[in-house]
Order: sequence, then C-alpha cells, then structure tokens
Amino acid sequence: MNHMEYRGYIGSVEFSEEDDCFHGKVLGIRGLISYEGESVQELKKDFHEAIDAHIDFQERTAMEGVKDGRTIRMASLSWQNAARLAEARGLTLDSFIEESVWSHAPQQRVG
Repeated sequence: MNHMEYRGYIGSVEFSEEDDCFHGKVLGIRGLISYEGESVQELKKDFHEAIDAHIDFQERTAMEGVKDGRTIRMASLSWQNAARLAEARGLTLDSFIEESVWSHAPQQRVG
C-alpha cells in the first residue's frame, strides 16, 4: 500500500477500479478521516484539506478544554512508524501501542 504524508499525518492511497477513483484514510488517529479524488492531484488536495480541518478542530476543542482521551507524546517519525506497523497488523494505533507496552513491561501487580 502506498502512503502520503502531510503535517505529520500519514494517509493511505488506494485505487478503486470499480469507482475509477483514488481514496484513502488517515492512519494512526482515533476516528475516521477519509478522502478521495479522481486524480492524484485531487486526492492530495482532499487529503490536505481533511488534515487541515482535523487540525483546526483539534485546536478549537483544545481551546474549549475538551479532552478526548489520553495523550502520548513521541517523535513524529516514531508515531508514523507505529501507525504503519499497526495498519500492517490490522490493529488500531491504540491497540498496537497497548500491545507494545505490555510486551515490554508485562502486567504486574502494583501496591
């Protein structure tokens, strides 16, 4: 599968012969952001617009104090690699990270 990158986000690139168009989804995020286009240029434009809208939404909700879960901070390259590995294994990024943590730090009783 091919990928595109924009502003630190990774998106898949697929082609539907039936619909005669390109389509994809943003990888490694909670929720679904998809995009499409009849040409590579249209696909990239829709991908960029979808990412810009997502970032705008995230900034607006952060200013309003809305939290949608836990925050994990890591280098952009690590995040991109984790998203690719999760997709390859058919996992969500959250599931992949949780599995990775438990494989390196097995569950132990605390207290």
